[in-house]
Amino acid sequence: MIKKLIVAAIIAGSTALAATTVQAADMSGDGMVTVKSPHDVATTVEKLVAVLGSKGMNVFATIDHAAGAKKADMDLRPTTLVLFGNPKVGTPLMLCSQSIAIDLPQKMLAWQDEDGNVHLGYNDPIYLKGRHKTEGCDEVLGKVSGALANFAAAATKP
Repeated sequence: MIKKLIVAAIIAGSTALAATTVQAADMSGDGMVTVKSPHDVATTVEKLVAVLGSKGMNVFATIDHAAGAKKADMDLRPTTLVLFGNPKVGTPLMLCSQSIAIDLPQKMLAWQDEDGNVHLGYNDPIYLKGRHKTEGCDEVLGKVSGALANFAAAATKP
């Protein structure tokens, strides 16, 4: 049921490209949408940062968890977190439900799994709606869902 609601919200608030991408993504009910990338982690992140910049998003940080692990004398497969947002989008969400701020700014995680596959994942805005009991922001949540799906599609396009 949740999967159908997510897809319906995305189709309603986004382009056909976003709908196709999200329908192909893994939405396992844990609140995270995951899209497989044909690129390595570094290239996926580079493409993501470029599309975010072109769409007026502020990229606040990229965190290379593998580099951090190396500093602690541990090995971690490539794993990079990108934090980004835009107050014109985030503030209306916080006005509907102030606790949603714990999940903002938006973030996307690129990682390589044990089989060498690369994934790009992000928090599903519809899941966050339930987590924070957000009311009155369905239109904004639909737009955010579509935008995130478009960003993921652009970063993982062959």
